[in-house]
Amino acid sequence: MGAVHTRDTGAEKAVRSIVHRLGFRYSLTRDDLPGSPDLVLVSRHKVIFVHGCFWHGHSCRYGRLPKSRLDYWKPKIAVNKARDRKQANGLRKAGWSVMIVWQCQLKKKDALEARIEDFANG
Repeated sequence: MGAVHTRDTGAEKAVRSIVHRLGFRYSLTRDDLPGSPDLVLVSRHKVIFVHGCFWHGHSCRYGRLPKSRLDYWKPKIAVNKARDRKQANGLRKAGWSVMIVWQCQLKKKDALEARIEDFANG
């Protein structure tokens, strides 16, 4: 797990590329906001989190738990999901709009691009 990075992941770079291509400017990882969002569209008061399906417990095929050490993985992923909900709720209460991009959604870039554009313009 030492090779697992929390910043500048491939998925995060791909989302940054899409956002930049759409013409939106953003800040990276603002530590003053709950959860340190991956991208912050400051002028629009919107944040984007890029979540790995496994680490954040997505319900897709990439988010499935391994077959071994379930006593370790189930609580770990459950804590991650609870933390994500708490951080998103904190941001919403502070007046920010929150979007979560799942790693598996990068497979359909056109759909993701349209979703990001709707979110940023909405």
